[in-house]
Amino acid sequence: MQTIEMMTEATAADLFPETTVSRTELTPVSFLRRTAALYPDRVAVVHGGRRFTWAEHLDRVDRLASAMRGAGLRKHDRVAILCRNLPQMLEAHMAVPAAGGVLVAINIRLSSDEVGYILDHSGARFLLFDRALRGAMEGLDLEHVMIVEIDEDMSPDGGYERFLASGSPGPIESWLEDEEEPISINYTSGTTGRPKGVVYTHRGAYLNALGEVIEAHLRSDSIYLWTLPMFHCNGWCFTWAVTAAGGTHVCLPAVDPGKIWELIDSEGVTHLNGAPVVHLGVVNHAAAHPLDREIIVCVAGAPPSPTLLGQMRTLGFRPLHVYGLTETYGPTTVCAWQESWPQMETDALASRLARQGQAYVISDEVRVVDPDIRDVPRDGITMGEVVMRGNNVMLGYFRSREGTEEAFRGGWFHSGDIAVWHQDGYIELRDRAKDLIISGGENISTIEVEQAIVKHPAVLECAVVAVPHPRWGERPKAFVTLRPGVSASEEEIITFARERLAHFKAPDTVDFCELPKTSTGKVQKFVLREREWQGLERRIN
Repeated sequence: MQTIEMMTEATAADLFPETTVSRTELTPVSFLRRTAALYPDRVAVVHGGRRFTWAEHLDRVDRLASAMRGAGLRKHDRVAILCRNLPQMLEAHMAVPAAGGVLVAINIRLSSDEVGYILDHSGARFLLFDRALRGAMEGLDLEHVMIVEIDEDMSPDGGYERFLASGSPGPIESWLEDEEEPISINYTSGTTGRPKGVVYTHRGAYLNALGEVIEAHLRSDSIYLWTLPMFHCNGWCFTWAVTAAGGTHVCLPAVDPGKIWELIDSEGVTHLNGAPVVHLGVVNHAAAHPLDREIIVCVAGAPPSPTLLGQMRTLGFRPLHVYGLTETYGPTTVCAWQESWPQMETDALASRLARQGQAYVISDEVRVVDPDIRDVPRDGITMGEVVMRGNNVMLGYFRSREGTEEAFRGGWFHSGDIAVWHQDGYIELRDRAKDLIISGGENISTIEVEQAIVKHPAVLECAVVAVPHPRWGERPKAFVTLRPGVSASEEEIITFARERLAHFKAPDTVDFCELPKTSTGKVQKFVLREREWQGLERRIN
């Protein structure tokens, strides 16, 4: 029998032989070919009256990939797409990486100047654009970009369909050599300057897509409604995840709560995702009604209030609270359900569901740390910064070594989000670092104040920011949107908050208005903050 000493003298190759049989490079492109082979005649994509089977969807993807190669696409060429939630957007998510390109999905609500910046910064050589968004390209110099125009009605004479027809059926040779090669670049919203290009890899996209399959309970009979923009973190990787599961994509070009309810009923929708503002519109719409089946709804983009989560559960939705950033391929944590929770009171359960939870199964544990990157106590009180690392953290910022190094200082990705860490390991966001209010030396979480105010029956939405104060330095101010047809006074809202919070946390003033939002539904607190601090040299007091 071989002794331990003899074994330690053996080379690694003797003990653990390297082969090419045991490894293929991970890429979400592989999901489509498998699903099309298993379910060729099953409906893959729905758009209005059109339905494409998986075999048909694969054929269109193959032809698009072939057409791009034929048009001169080189390995790692950036292919930009400016498109609503149309079937062509789904096709590009598979065809571009299959052809060897890097997908740059552009926010459809950006100005032409912002679109131009992204095209220039990314060095895009191809642009697929939805003709309904032609205004976003006015005045742009596109001399060095090959343009393909997308028709929503898929007319055979349209630019996209003619481009598809120039391609060949069947798969093309893969150029992928390493799963860590880039698959896409997603540009952040750029609310504090020019947007940054977040680089995703084939490996990261593959693993995060499987994470979504697991956490969102996707199956081959799932019907996924596209209420989330596909340009946003590649649709939180659900563009690839639904395909991996073999479910059905139901396209919705624009968020319309009435249309959402119509499709829920007519298409048998089982899943949909979005920011809290989207779900607010759905649960408060005139067409809202109790569901005859459970619909799993991922909520992220901003911390949902316990009030919203309670409304969703009342209608029969199963809210799945997830959290992440563009830099983490979208969601990276989930508020995983616990068996003991059904015994909790409704309000207590809603508050528990509002926590951000812990890492996806494919991720490393998410931490809450102090400035020296040491864990804060798991007491649900001490606040620190959320940091991540692992399989679904970006490769880095495109053409920004300095920005990447700053984001990854200490060997962790720094989110800029402030949270507490509970004893059960779940984290709970309290603020963005820049949104924390320090009033008379006391830390005030704007999220805590917002969640107290939205419990008022007349309040639809609320945002709280710091405003300067001569004595306390900063004080919270609330900006409130009321529900249609109801009213409330400033004094009433302040009194309501003081009844639920420590008095120093309650706002001193309330403005009633429509909240400014980004194109993905996040409240632009910086707009409110700038308005209040205008004329002052510092934005902290």
